[in-house]
Amino acid sequence: MTIVIIVPACNSKKTSKSEFCSENDFKSMSKIDIHCHISVERGAFMDQALEYNFSILTIITDAADLNQSIEEQERMVLLQRKAFPGHLAYLTTFSMDAWDSDDWQQKTIEYLEKSFAKGAIGVKVWKNIGMVEKDKDGKFIMIDDAKFDPIFDYIEKMGKTVCGHLGEPKSCWLPVDQMTVNNDKKYFSEHPQYHMYLHPDYPSYDEQIRARDSMLSKHPNMRFMGAHLGSLEWSVDELARHFDKFPNMTVDMAARICHIEKQSQADWQKVHDFFVKYQDRIIYGTDEGDWLGADPDPDKLKEKVFTVWERDWKFLTTDESMTSWEVDGEFKGLKLPKEVIEKIYYKNALKWFPGI
Repeated sequence: MTIVIIVPACNSKKTSKSEFCSENDFKSMSKIDIHCHISVERGAFMDQALEYNFSILTIITDAADLNQSIEEQERMVLLQRKAFPGHLAYLTTFSMDAWDSDDWQQKTIEYLEKSFAKGAIGVKVWKNIGMVEKDKDGKFIMIDDAKFDPIFDYIEKMGKTVCGHLGEPKSCWLPVDQMTVNNDKKYFSEHPQYHMYLHPDYPSYDEQIRARDSMLSKHPNMRFMGAHLGSLEWSVDELARHFDKFPNMTVDMAARICHIEKQSQADWQKVHDFFVKYQDRIIYGTDEGDWLGADPDPDKLKEKVFTVWERDWKFLTTDESMTSWEVDGEFKGLKLPKEVIEKIYYKNALKWFPGI
């Protein structure tokens, strides 16, 4: 007599408890915050980062309202790198001053060459391109202008990555009371110069996105990270479409995770599945840092960034019910598998930013 023992097959859809992150992983797991701004000498921010096992990518920005030149920002970054070796990388940028001069391209490439020699692993382009800077004829300079092509060709040749904050959240073109998240309402109320609803003669949202996409089409082999969810924060469907169209495009989540939380209120499963499907294309970042005008109390600065890191971790790793001042109403955490979390917080940064 033969006895046949039937062993039930494992259900591949079930995920063991160990395949999710535990609370202890928040401190023990190696993590990178891919979008920070450190442009002062004190070490409070980096001290907090190291305590919670974060390495940092700090980004130099060509922003007049920082009241700090590109050169001075870089000087501060180099001091920080010396103080925290192996834990801080940086992106350089270039000035739009003298855009109309014949030697602007040459001088820009020369400046980038010097920054790369100092250790910069990529280049940031900011929203002043498309929203502030104009040429000698009074026309807005857009990121797909042919004058940028040799710059991007050089960056690609050097094996560096471009980070682009181009355009703004789609809500930027709405009245404040119609904006979808409180974060946008606060920012654009305080920065009316960037609130495009007040500037109907400026390029539209669609024009900003078309210019960015046009630039990517001209440089298909250049690694590009769209800062702030690539200004496509309003729709994971639109993000997916761009990922499918531009295989060398990734995005960071800096200061836009609230838009993901908002979308999850309407369709949690869609948002969850988007993160799983495109787990290789999303990088964690916050837009936090330490700069001129930041809280002078180092303990308060540390508490602020810890609160952001802890809240974001809870949203991404648990399925608990949550609230945030940035979003009206409750939302549920995504509880992404540990494998996905490791990519978003660490492995993707290594892939998209060699040398970090």
